[in-house]
Amino acid sequence: MSKADVKDGRFPVPAPLKSHGPARIIAMCNQKGGVGKTTSTMNIAAALAEYGRKVLLVDFDPQGALSAGLGINAYTEEPTVYDLMLNRELKTADVIRPTKFVGLEILPANIDLAAAEVKLVSEMSREKILHRVLQQVVEDYDVILIDCQPSLGLLTVNALTAAHGVLIPLATEYFALRGVKLLEDIIHRIQGETNPSLTIDGVLATLHDARTLHSREVLEMLRERFGEKLFRSVIGRTVKFPDATVAAMPITYFASDSEAAESYRTVARELVVRGCTP
Repeated sequence: MSKADVKDGRFPVPAPLKSHGPARIIAMCNQKGGVGKTTSTMNIAAALAEYGRKVLLVDFDPQGALSAGLGINAYTEEPTVYDLMLNRELKTADVIRPTKFVGLEILPANIDLAAAEVKLVSEMSREKILHRVLQQVVEDYDVILIDCQPSLGLLTVNALTAAHGVLIPLATEYFALRGVKLLEDIIHRIQGETNPSLTIDGVLATLHDARTLHSREVLEMLRERFGEKLFRSVIGRTVKFPDATVAAMPITYFASDSEAAESYRTVARELVVRGCTP
């Protein structure tokens, strides 16, 4: 990322795409919960769609928060990503659901996904099942974002094996830093065993409260620890995010002119400048 890419500290609005696909697949991953992972997944996707990108969201957390956050009822007779992983006869395109938001589609999940790690343990190439699922539709999108569960089990290994890059949302709280080394170790193992081309796209500081000394100190620690890997964009803490979740809308729709919405648009622009997305 050169200085020429950024004007006055702001990332330029990306140019429209002349065509769509193939997608770059990004796993949103952190084994610690409560760091804004699902919120970031949804709102980065919405911002990229606002800039004309076709985005597929993969809800890969049994809690199904991403599906619910977009107003998708995953507790119906319609199949979910869990069914895709267990049934090779199902076509990925038939399980994808539209959302109310232009440019956004989703592979939904519900609590059934919690059984996947047990049921897949005896499967051949079990760590590559999500890769097989996504390769069926990778040509149809510009970006595929996987919302991983807060653990480092088989589902997360599947996500990292399927992905081109990893984006790590990290709250600016001291305890959020403790597990990063373990996550990095898992990523290095995946690079060595199942996905040698996997890259760490970056670390995104979330839940930042610039009013507190603690939050400011942790942000400085992140800058020292990750250097250029730390996104310049920082996501602040605000009540608008839970309000948007209750409304089942991305913040870019719920409060389009808010600082919170603009912060995720900035992340989307930075992703493009960094070459992490088309």
